[in-house]
Amino acid sequence: MARVLSAIVLLPLLLAAVWLPPPATLAVAEAAALLAFIEYAGIARALGAKVPRTVVGVAVAAACAAPFYPAVPLAVVLMSATIFVGAAAVASGAPGAGVLRDVTASIFPLLYIALPLGAIAAVRAEAGREAVLLLVVTLVISDSAQYYTGRAFGRVPLAPAISPKKTREGAIGGVLFGTAAMTAGGLYVFPGASFLLLLLTAAAVVVLGIVGDLFESLLKRSAGVKDSSALIPGHGGVLDRIDSWLFAGP
Repeated sequence: MARVLSAIVLLPLLLAAVWLPPPATLAVAEAAALLAFIEYAGIARALGAKVPRTVVGVAVAAACAAPFYPAVPLAVVLMSATIFVGAAAVASGAPGAGVLRDVTASIFPLLYIALPLGAIAAVRAEAGREAVLLLVVTLVISDSAQYYTGRAFGRVPLAPAISPKKTREGAIGGVLFGTAAMTAGGLYVFPGASFLLLLLTAAAVVVLGIVGDLFESLLKRSAGVKDSSALIPGHGGVLDRIDSWLFAGP
């Protein structure tokens, strides 16, 4: 019940963010990036890595805006973040085997969380709301198809050490239904595109969505946590909800 109620609340917010002018989509992307980063920092801490939340949080916000606003130079954002994170490591005055781990864990959320969400906001600005809706609907259909196909026909584990409940049969169902949905929708959203290009793009998006889901599961299982947080009742955290988007969005 909690899962259904949360979905009822979140769905209108998501649709409004996509349907309103592009800056609204970016605002939601920024909020999601910062919340997901906080959850990521918790996972990193469970893995023994120290991430300076204030410095990296500012960098995450800037990196998320970079694909949307050409005036925000991405190279400058990444280099500045590296310099400040490195300076924070020096300021700690604590040499040790974990220094490189901490610095790497601090830079990674810019690439893993901020840029993909910024890319989705940029898609809204450049290709229109229909393109973002097509991406969202495709991933929802793929996720649902994985679940129901897996329950009905699942026998062979997909990645048992990472996500024991996922099956190869479920993944195949997700790829088939997700690819069909995005290809069909793409004929309307991108009428000038060739059918083969739409088909290949749709298949790539769906497969990458599955990989993104498994990657976040890998991080959580490595850290010994079930969900990234308990922010969304019945769903876990923001990172749990957008994990497939982070690989499919770019």
